[in-house]
Amino acid sequence: MCGIVGYVGKRDAIPVLVEGLHRLEYRGYDSAGLAVLHRGRLAVTKTSGRVQDLRDKVAATASGKASSGKGSGKGSIGIGHTRWATHGEPNEINAHPHTDTAGRVAIVHNGIIENAEQLREQLTASGVKLVSDTDTEALAHLIAAELTGDDSMSLEDAVVRVLGAVEGAYGLVVLDTKHPDQLVVARNGSPIVLGVGENEMFVASDVSALVRYTRQVIYLEDGEVATIRANDFHSTSLNGAAAGEKTPMLVDADALDYELGEFSDYMSKEIHEQPDALRRALMGRLDERFATARLGGINLDARQLRAIRQVKFLGCGSAYYAGQMGAHLVEELARIPADAEPASEFRYRSPVVDPDTLYVAVSQSGETSDTLMAVQELKRKGGQVIGAVNVVGSAIGRECGHGIFLHAGPEVSVASTKALTNMAVNFALLALLLGRVRDLSAAHGERIVEGLRNLPDQVGRILAAEAEIASVAAQFAGAERMFFIGRVRGWPVAREGAQKLKEISYVHAEAYQAGELKHGPLALISPEMPSVVLIPSDDLVAKNISTIEQIKARGGPVIAVTSADLPEGLADAVISVPKAEPELEPILFNIPLQMLAYHAAAKLGRDIDKPRNLAKSVTVE
Repeated sequence: MCGIVGYVGKRDAIPVLVEGLHRLEYRGYDSAGLAVLHRGRLAVTKTSGRVQDLRDKVAATASGKASSGKGSGKGSIGIGHTRWATHGEPNEINAHPHTDTAGRVAIVHNGIIENAEQLREQLTASGVKLVSDTDTEALAHLIAAELTGDDSMSLEDAVVRVLGAVEGAYGLVVLDTKHPDQLVVARNGSPIVLGVGENEMFVASDVSALVRYTRQVIYLEDGEVATIRANDFHSTSLNGAAAGEKTPMLVDADALDYELGEFSDYMSKEIHEQPDALRRALMGRLDERFATARLGGINLDARQLRAIRQVKFLGCGSAYYAGQMGAHLVEELARIPADAEPASEFRYRSPVVDPDTLYVAVSQSGETSDTLMAVQELKRKGGQVIGAVNVVGSAIGRECGHGIFLHAGPEVSVASTKALTNMAVNFALLALLLGRVRDLSAAHGERIVEGLRNLPDQVGRILAAEAEIASVAAQFAGAERMFFIGRVRGWPVAREGAQKLKEISYVHAEAYQAGELKHGPLALISPEMPSVVLIPSDDLVAKNISTIEQIKARGGPVIAVTSADLPEGLADAVISVPKAEPELEPILFNIPLQMLAYHAAAKLGRDIDKPRNLAKSVTVE
């Protein structure tokens, strides 16, 4: 969940670290810090505020040293971190990096050490005075103790020995004043990527911190440890086995992908990037000749596709709701039983794994811990699983070995928009492919292919109506709670719409299936409770109109999001969506709900890209 940056080379490390942390702000955090080796000593700066606060504090410290003749504190090796609190409140003491008592070793760490209390008790019993409430500080003291006890021990060996006694998940970077030319990094369940430059090396928890300096990267596997120097690196496994030669891969992104350009925030930018993101997802994947889709990455031929008897999507948050959309598409187009399940629950309920079921693990980052563990559970039980991820080289992508690349481009805002839309359209491609090896006719296949081809322009038409949607959002932004109502295809869209509103505007929102309103939730309808009702232009329009009438009869305001022609005056506000193929309309309905949430949050003055208590990539349970 947190951000890690490390650097070793010839540059001044501080600007590299601060810039890297700035690039990682979207992951969510509540404190920040860095440590740089300068003249044989660690210079540690931490703050409970934002990265800009850290930047200001570093500048003030450097200015003070310069005026006193003590130097600027520059160094060419260092580590930085943005922390999302798990152990101890978010304050400067608990912020990373953490050091040992003597200030020899500094460490930054993502993840949770499950036996931290036991390790802390051992240290306290041996006379060590712990100053923070974190699990990470224990690691700094333990590594320093290994090094102090044996001058011939390498930093890597000390880290490996300590990690042998650690239970839990971690991605970490260690800096030692006695080994001033190197950093040691390790990974187990939390992402770590190395950046290879010209006579310099970088470390980060996400490539976004690296692309300004290099596009050559190496992903560490779980259970690996690496030592990096300015001119070289080597890696090994924590159990001592050789890790194999690591060949850098080229990241399909650059620094401009992470710039705001004309937009005030990343969520707005990414909402407006959706037509182009959809075009990338569809490029080369629509087969007009056979009215089907091409998804070579799933590595399944027609015979294997026909052998699939069920499809199950596994994801968390928006990825789970996109999986529900995918399940509807698979059942409609391929007539195969399909379902979606929260990945966070999957492995804890002792699932029955059917070898004839195709499992699809869905994650924008490809690093979502709950989803990764679900994949590992499936593989242990012989399940057939593919990944649907937006990051090449991510843990879920590597663990699955094959799957669907989302092609959404880098997504920075915590609230997912273009990645969610590309998930849904990729699942439509999968459903089309499965349908065409079964009983979906060529005529219906052609209809879906044409419908998919039209989606980018239709999304563009919705975006062109942003001012009208913003006006509706402003009208209802003052509500303390809202309902989102959908039926059949619209149900997962309603769930995603409610999540978008509550995660960035902090307005309490709940989603309900339209038919369930009269089984309890209707009691909450009042003039202070607006309802967003989704009405596709399908054979359920009349039933959805009846739902609106039930709400209106009880004084509830209604915002209708629709591609159908509704009676005049039925709803208090109407947001129009272009008509599309009925199976594909839910993909379009996501877009106005994203904009509704965005403009409500903007009206309320929220920090849209960095909603409180949330992180972009959830790498802990």
